[in-house]
Amino acid sequence: MSVVSLWIPFTLIGAAGQVARNAMQRGLTGPLGTLGATHIRFLFGLPFAVLFLLGILLVGGDRLSWPASGFIPWLVTGGGAQIVATALMLAAMNERSFVVTTAYLKTEAIQAAIFGFVFLSDHLTVLKVGAILLATIGVIITALRPGGAKGFGSLRPTLLGLLAASFFALSAVGYRGAILNVPNVSFVTAASFTLAMTLAMQTVVMSAYLIARRPGVMSSIFKLWKPSMFAGFMGSFASLFWFLAFALTAAANVRTLALVEVLFAQGVAYYGMKQPLSLRELCGIALILLGVGLLVAS
Repeated sequence: MSVVSLWIPFTLIGAAGQVARNAMQRGLTGPLGTLGATHIRFLFGLPFAVLFLLGILLVGGDRLSWPASGFIPWLVTGGGAQIVATALMLAAMNERSFVVTTAYLKTEAIQAAIFGFVFLSDHLTVLKVGAILLATIGVIITALRPGGAKGFGSLRPTLLGLLAASFFALSAVGYRGAILNVPNVSFVTAASFTLAMTLAMQTVVMSAYLIARRPGVMSSIFKLWKPSMFAGFMGSFASLFWFLAFALTAAANVRTLALVEVLFAQGVAYYGMKQPLSLRELCGIALILLGVGLLVAS
């Protein structure tokens, strides 16, 4: 396997790590609230990101210099867009079901392809576009439940969900743009440095907001530092592999292959919780596999 092709296992590892992190965060939502559970990925992920970077520098021997002028704008775009996207996602989920909102969010891959083409001149072939569309349609079919399509009739949650997907897509493109502006080092160093800087920025912004607006949440976070620490580690671990993948290929490729998260979740539901799969879900999974297969083949 060539170095460039490593984005495939990197993305799969990142997707699996994200599923594990989400499970841990879900368990902390009760005592910490949504914002508190979200913030642990930044606050407790930052120390591990710094350790990853130091380890990579020691092993690889790269010497970091200050990145190109485009680094900070792309970093702020990526990190800021992720925070905005999370807020929009939560707002959409408050007005519409989790399942329908998830379907909207999975249009991220299509939007990442558009943003990447416009802002970074990422190359898109007809086969890649077809693969992205197939996988996205498959996820929507899998996510929606009988009667769930009724939710598409309300304009506000629809717009919130699609806007959240847009900002998540912009975030992915922003991270790739920042990584590409770290010159004269390996892609591993560039990705890990960008991750550490991103988490530092997000930690400062979110901590300042919570201290000013919800000081009790920060106190609760530190009281639950043990489970938060492990969730932070898994979040940082997953993010490192996302960033490694972004360093090697277009954000749209990464976010399309990342739709395998749905397959992981279905596998957990089927094998771990003994929940049967419907014909509709099987059809959706088949489309996801077809789309992902076409993407990898291209």
